[in-house]
Amino acid sequence: MKSSLAPGIRLITSFSRDSWYRSFILFLTFLFYTAYHLSRKPISIVKSQLHRNCSTVVQPSDLNITNNVTWCDWAPFDQDNYQTLFGVLDNCFLVAYAIGMFFSGIFGERLPLRYYLSVGMLSSGLFTCLFGLGFYWNIHSLGYYAFVQVMNGLMQTTGWPAVVACVGNWFGKGKRGFIMGVWNSHTSVGNILGSLIAGVFVSSAWGMSFIVPGLIIASTGILCFFFLVEKPEDVNCTPPQHHSDQENGETEPLLQNSAHADRTANGAISTEPVEVVEEHTEAISFCGALSIPGVVEFSLCLLFAKLVSYTFLYWLPLYISNVAHFEAKEAGDMSTLFDVGGIVGGIMAGLVSDYTGGRATTCCVMLLAAAPMLFLYNSIGQRSLGTTIGMLLVCGGLVNGPYALITTAVSADLGTHESLRGNSRALSTVTAIIDGTGSIGAALGPLLAGVISPTGWNNVFYMLISADVLACLFLSRLVYKEAQGWCGRVPRVRGFKEI
Repeated sequence: MKSSLAPGIRLITSFSRDSWYRSFILFLTFLFYTAYHLSRKPISIVKSQLHRNCSTVVQPSDLNITNNVTWCDWAPFDQDNYQTLFGVLDNCFLVAYAIGMFFSGIFGERLPLRYYLSVGMLSSGLFTCLFGLGFYWNIHSLGYYAFVQVMNGLMQTTGWPAVVACVGNWFGKGKRGFIMGVWNSHTSVGNILGSLIAGVFVSSAWGMSFIVPGLIIASTGILCFFFLVEKPEDVNCTPPQHHSDQENGETEPLLQNSAHADRTANGAISTEPVEVVEEHTEAISFCGALSIPGVVEFSLCLLFAKLVSYTFLYWLPLYISNVAHFEAKEAGDMSTLFDVGGIVGGIMAGLVSDYTGGRATTCCVMLLAAAPMLFLYNSIGQRSLGTTIGMLLVCGGLVNGPYALITTAVSADLGTHESLRGNSRALSTVTAIIDGTGSIGAALGPLLAGVISPTGWNNVFYMLISADVLACLFLSRLVYKEAQGWCGRVPRVRGFKEI
């Protein structure tokens, strides 16, 4: 008797060649941007080691100590203005990132994505390692660390527009809130891994907290050079369908793409090869991208949403260390809970916005809920370990949920606007504008935190709450239009369309 085909083989063969390639590209781009965020995280973990409470540290017997307060600190961060100096380092990275992002999308449209990403990750790995080598080379110059941060910020801008453009080449109209929410968890996964890796070395040799992540992102750059496939046509796969769902009357599944399609003609069903419609691939102008309905509103909303998210990214471990009196490693490990909540928040935001068809409303509700939760976290979040864990998870979900939705599903919706006709080269510019504007907020948040924190952490949280409220205000017009759609005054469609 002939045995049936093994279940595992049946599962493998049930997916088409196109589906395997699409899954592989999705995994690769997830891995690449995880490495980008992994290499950004060490600075926030190491801060509490660069400036410590030296009176509680055991003094080596062979060390001639003249200052019992700052003997264990790393100059120049041994001064009373150390928080301001930390803010300068953060801002060097983030301002360079924000400025470079507007140009990165333009370069990403005109250069091969495989080379662009590979060079970007290798260069970012180099400058991340150079920061850590300052420990072994005994460098105490603020200018050195500031220069490294500026260069690393510029190199990091190669990541987001390029991976989004690559995903746009392969998936086109198939992107939706839930799938993009899961894929966008690379941000939080990278933050978590970066915190854990940096935490392993921070108390013994903080230089390795940078060198190891630097080597990891450089390794992914090599992986990108050897394995990234920019377009389906390069490996004889079927290009995705970029037309609107409303025009075609159907939705293209994310991982389903066959070389044939069933078509109905005069009541009969026939099977024939898909006719690939040639779309225009000219690079869109900066002003042309800004004229797409919704780009300006979501960009300004992301500015304030990212301000809050990046303030937590760079200052949460130090806040936990100062307020809850945790050691550097413990504070870094505890801060990863904020990113765990961010993963869940991003996925939930995508699910809810898919079901309701309201991207703007979903973002607005989560931002409004985040404001009182931030106040409660600052007020009662450190009373017990259980309260700290719970509040970090909830705040992470509410803060990072809108951020994840805007940078993924919303960008995908805007990228399939009828004026773009699915042009992924234009999507790179649209993504760069949205994320670049958001990066301005990412630069302002840590800078303001460094200036305000000496006056008390309460004032930092008041600043974050105000930013959440402002983010909601910029979405008010879009929320009103979506509400009109639910009331039947205007046609309602899934996802964000023209408003």
